[in-house]
Order: sequence, then structure tokens, then C-alpha cells
Amino acid sequence: MKSAKANALLLTHIHQLATPHGDGPLRGPALGDLGIIEDAAVLCVGGKIVSVGTTDAAVRDPWVQRHRKNLREIECRAQVVLPGFVDSHTHPVFTAPRLLDFEKRCAGASYEEIAAAGGGIQSSLAGVRAASRAELAALILKAFEQMAAQGTTTIEAKSGYGQSLESEVKSLEAIRDAAHRFAGTVAPTLLGAHIVPPELCRERAKYLRQICEEMIPLADERGLAWFVDVFCDRGAFDQEEAEQILTAAWQRNFGLRLHVCQLAPAPLHGLLKFNPLSLDHLDYAPDEAIAELAQSSTIATLLPASNYFLGREEFPPARKLIEAGVAVALATDYNPGTAPTPSMPFVLSLACTHMGMSPAEAIAAATLNAACALRLADHKGSLAPGKDADLAVFDAADYREIPYWFAVNRCPMVVMNGEVHSTIG
Repeated sequence: MKSAKANALLLTHIHQLATPHGDGPLRGPALGDLGIIEDAAVLCVGGKIVSVGTTDAAVRDPWVQRHRKNLREIECRAQVVLPGFVDSHTHPVFTAPRLLDFEKRCAGASYEEIAAAGGGIQSSLAGVRAASRAELAALILKAFEQMAAQGTTTIEAKSGYGQSLESEVKSLEAIRDAAHRFAGTVAPTLLGAHIVPPELCRERAKYLRQICEEMIPLADERGLAWFVDVFCDRGAFDQEEAEQILTAAWQRNFGLRLHVCQLAPAPLHGLLKFNPLSLDHLDYAPDEAIAELAQSSTIATLLPASNYFLGREEFPPARKLIEAGVAVALATDYNPGTAPTPSMPFVLSLACTHMGMSPAEAIAAATLNAACALRLADHKGSLAPGKDADLAVFDAADYREIPYWFAVNRCPMVVMNGEVHSTIG
């Protein structure tokens, strides 16, 4: 990915600029209310957006007229500009694809059958445990760059394939190392509570103590994570165990996130009392849980790429959630077992074709609401003066083309914190 720094950047003659409004989260009809400007311009200075409007207004601005010779000016004719995507749920710390799992799934094996045979999450443990921190960081950075090449400028990145104190810390350190070399923004998350590692399957309480008494305090003391996540579902951690972990994380002032209702329905009241930033998956969320979620500040992050890759007929209940008033976000769930895709445009396409979301709703869910899920909406997720200069440029005449075209990358350029990156060549 080619990059170029520009202290002052002016994008002009944008065929169509589309952005959600405000700091969110957006709910109900507001989720589908994008602001559209034609023949638009965006002025960015020092990594921040200074103005958004028409090209005519931008070139008439006295400051632009005085400094135009020193601006980097890029024409975006026949292109659409969006806020950079915010991918608020990814698992980038792994060393190899799970091809045997994939082959078994193609032959009809279920998620649970693959896990019982030693596949699934536990099959990634050996690679992460054996890899060096530098090796992991290089792989993570490659994943970040693949995401950026499809319009993503902010990435939540989880540990979770180490499942030991040493390997989870190493994973978080590798995320930090990769983040330092990446022009976009990375939000690190400790997911020690992914599964109980095989060597402690008969000593669950011991592993819980390790998470609560060692992993979480160490991640806090070394500043390695912003959030703590728990996989609370069938075959992972139950709600009582999740509440122990959330309590330990809350006491350390971590933001809280959970994988829930991906594999089976479950009540959410005990988890919502912790005010988690995000509940993710929610494929089987009960109606009463959806009603309670709608009254909370928690974001529902939907991950349809997992359903697609697992060959499921059912997808997350986006329409039910939106119509109930839940704040909905979208993310890739990038991981080696159930969602090996770095493409947010593909996720938008799935949201529109399999979940009944409109293109406008999908874009807002993948930008502003996703930023809310990371506590970053004050400076990410929409194009407005004062926010970070994170933009994605697409070869398209209309924003609806972004979820319309799939299995093709139409993003030739991103701007991350004011830095221009060509995704071609």
C-alpha cells in the first residue's frame, strides 16, 4: 500500500459524499438518514477534518485561496467518499488458516462437531503459542493493511488464540507493535476468555482465576488493552463465569464487550447490568432480551460474514433489532475459523441481501455506530469538522454501489489520520 503524508489535504469534485450525522449511536429511522453532498469537497489539516461541503464553497474559502499552492489537492470525480469503516470486531492474531476445519465443514460437519474433534479455536492455539512476538506482529500488520485496502481505517483487534498468560500478553504486545506501524487506529482487546484451553478443561476455576487475577491486571498495568471481551455461549463460558470476568475487568476500568447468543439463546439481563459497550453476534437473542437491549446504551454488533462462512440459512435479526430501537453496528469478525475476510464492503452486501438492511443503514452501522461500540464516536465514524481525517474513496457513482458490487474491491484510496494511502499497486 503506497502512502504519502500531507499536512493539508483537499479532496475536491467528489461525485457523492455520504456520511451519517452526529456522534450517535443512531437508532430506528435515524440509522438510514445519510447526509449526501454532490460535487463535494473535504478539507483536512493536521490529521483533522476542517470543513465538509461543496467544491464551490471550498475553493472560495479565503484560507484555501491563501494556501492552495501548499495544499495537496486530489480530485475525486466519478467517486464516492465515505467515512473510513470502523471494524469493531476482529481476531487478527493467528498464524495459519484452518483448512482442515473448512474441508470438514464443506463435508457437512457442524461448528460444534469440528470443535469436539480438536478443531475450532483450540486448533489455532499451537501456532500462536509457538510464534514469536515479531512473527505475530508482521502477520497482524498484513491483516490491518488488507482491511485498509477495502476502506477500513479503524480496527478493534482481539487476542484470544493464546489462552495462557504468556501467549495472551504476547498477542497483545504484537497487536501494539503492529498498531505502531499502521497509519490507522487500532483498539486492542483482551479476549483471554475465548475458550478454556485444553490443558485446563478439568480445571475451569483455575483458568478463570488466571484471567481475573493475572491477565486482566497485567493488561491494565502494561496498558496493553482498552477492552476486555468474553465469549459467553454454549461450549465457551457460562453467564456466571462471564460475570466474574466482567467484574474483574470493570474494577480495572476496562470497556466491556461480549460474544453472546451466537450458538444458542440466552437471557441478557445479568450481562446488561455491566453496561457493556457491545454485545456481538446476537443471532439467537430472545425477544425479551432485545427489548431490554433497546433500553440500554449497549451496541448490538452483527457479524454476518460468520453466518455466511458457516453455511447457515439464518442471519442476525437486523430488522427486528432496528425496529425495536436497538443501536446496531456491523463488523467483519475477521478470524481464521468462521470469518476469514477483511472486507467491510462484503459485510455491507451481506447485511443488505441477507439481513434486510438498506445500504444507508449498513453504512451508518459500519461507521458511526461501530465507532460508538469502541467509544470513539467523538472523533471517528462520520465526516464532520473536528473529527479525525479518516476517509474511504470508492470508484462508484452512488453510495449504494458499495454493497451492490461484491467480491471486487472498488476502493483505490483511503485517508487515515490525514495520511493518504493508495490501495492499488
